[in-house]
Formats: sequence, C-alpha cells, structure tokens
Amino acid sequence: MKITFLGSSHGVPEANRRCQSIMIEVGGKIYFVDMGTQSIEQLITKGKAVEDVKSIFITHLHGDHSNGLISFIDLCNWYFKKAEPEVYIPGSAEKVKSAIEAWLKCNGEDMRYFKFEDVKEGAFYNDGIIKMTAYRTKHKDFSYAYILEAENKRVFISGDLLGPKADFPKEAFDKPVDLAICECAHFNANDYLSVFENNENLKKLCITHYSNRWISSVMELKSKLSVPFLLATDGLEIDV
Repeated sequence: MKITFLGSSHGVPEANRRCQSIMIEVGGKIYFVDMGTQSIEQLITKGKAVEDVKSIFITHLHGDHSNGLISFIDLCNWYFKKAEPEVYIPGSAEKVKSAIEAWLKCNGEDMRYFKFEDVKEGAFYNDGIIKMTAYRTKHKDFSYAYILEAENKRVFISGDLLGPKADFPKEAFDKPVDLAICECAHFNANDYLSVFENNENLKKLCITHYSNRWISSVMELKSKLSVPFLLATDGLEIDV
C-alpha cells in the first residue's frame, strides 16, 4: 500500500502546499481520503488512470477537504466516461450529489449516475481490497476520523479534530496502527502526548494539515516520541 500526499496544507493553500488530499494505492486501485485540491490534475500529471479511482472518502465538508470533488466529478462526467468513482460523504450524500448536479446544469450538462453514499459510524465499507471504519469527531456536526485496513496493515487518518483531549478516537488504537496520519491546524501538537506517549500500538506517526503557527510544537512532539516521525509535504510518498 502506498500513500501519497497530494495536499498537506491546513485551511488555505500555502506556497508549494495545497489543501488536504491523500491518495492511497493498493490492489491495483486508487482511493482518496479528502479531495481539497484539484486532485484529478495531479493524477493525470503523475500518469495515473482516472478510471482506477475506486472510492473517495471525505472526512468533513469544509472546502479545504472537499472542493476538488466538484472538478473530479465534472471531468469524470463528460470526459473520463469509464470512470465510476464511489463517493462517501459525512452528513447528507444526497445534498452533495444534488449540489454538484446543479453546478453541472449551470454548464448545460446532465450528470450521469455516480454512487454517492453517507458515511456511517463504524465499519461502513469493504470492497475486498480495503476496509474502512469511521469514528465520529466533534469538528463539525458530521465529521469523521478513519481507520483504513488493507494488506494486513492499519492506517489511521484523523480528519480535523477539536483536539486530542476532546475527541480523539482512542479505541482505534486498541490494535496496532502501522501509520497514524494526524492533523495539527487547530491545537498545540504536544496535546498528542495524551494519546501517543508510551502507546505501544503506534508504529509510525505523520503530521499533516499543519499550520506554521504550531510548527515549533510539532518539532517538540517529535523530540518527545520514540516512534518514527514524518512531517507531510506535498508529494510525500509512504509505503506501508
């Protein structure tokens, strides 16, 4: 399983850092967790087949996590006609589907069928390649962290949080986690010590979606934890 950060920034793009978009390649298919940037352009630049995108999982509907979804569906609708991405939305998938459909109609297009589904708390997706489990968080009315399981590996993706002390799903770490991908835009990174210090089930930590406001605390956290530690940048690839 290979994970690529197409976007690693926080709420707004920065120089050389786009908004959050995480691409997962496994079993000959491509999956996304969040699509806050024009991910379809980056797929094409990297020589990836758009038709290989199996499913897209959004953690919450703030634009820095979802704005790229519109252009992705737009191009799949009229050009990449063999692409059949499934889209999993927190809250109301039907509302998001209707909004994209209305946008396409502004351009004189009808939207062909795409599968839009609500994210459900707990184990909600299993296509025989990956399994996804959702944990409700408090960042929005409907926001989720995810555990992705594939090839006997477990990857945690935090989405956005109120903070590790407020709504971190500690139960996700009841079993070993090979890689934890955690945000740091909304709180001091040292708050993660409450869940990760001496946590034997954490195998590797990657901080993404971070603000420069907290970068010094991220470096402090790195010095205090004994696990392998990565700071995400756009284009970073991790083999899990």
